[in-house]
Amino acid sequence: MQNVKTTYEVCSMGHSQADKARSRERILSQAAEQIRDGGLESISVAKLMRSANLTHGGFYGHFASRSELLTHALERAMEDGKAAFEANKGDAAPDFKKTVRSYLSRTHRDSRTTGCAIAALAGEVARADDPARETMSAHIERFVDRIDAELGADDPDEAIFAVSAMIGALVVARVMADEKRSDAVLAAAKRQLLAMCDRE
Repeated sequence: MQNVKTTYEVCSMGHSQADKARSRERILSQAAEQIRDGGLESISVAKLMRSANLTHGGFYGHFASRSELLTHALERAMEDGKAAFEANKGDAAPDFKKTVRSYLSRTHRDSRTTGCAIAALAGEVARADDPARETMSAHIERFVDRIDAELGADDPDEAIFAVSAMIGALVVARVMADEKRSDAVLAAAKRQLLAMCDRE
């Protein structure tokens, strides 16, 4: 006799998959927030699952390992950071000057846990395993491509320089203990980058 699933069984399976997807989303969201605030090594699977209101044993139903979780959480953190930056920048068409002013702003500097995750985590990722480095590398390349399009320059090195200068200046500004010196770092980088647009 052929085994036929009842409507209840089919609905239960669909409900179960939806619950699993929601649980995974909670884990990723919590992990992304945590690494942006405390870094990659701040992740404890047990604490993470508690903060997501899930059991420790359920972790491996979503991720094969802590390393896999970190890769996905890093991806989420960078996507969230990009979205927050775009929201702060507004709906204006892509414009290099607006990008520079928004990226090198006090607001962005003071938004370590919600701003650009590349600037927040680059130092740590540079010492991490290949999956994390590859994930961040892909985001940096997309950032360079975007700046290249905004600049419309013949020399692709200008976009590489601009992205490196923006990320580096933001990191240094966040490190500076003296707020006035921190502001000066942002202002100096901003002036130099904006001057690129004024060259003939």
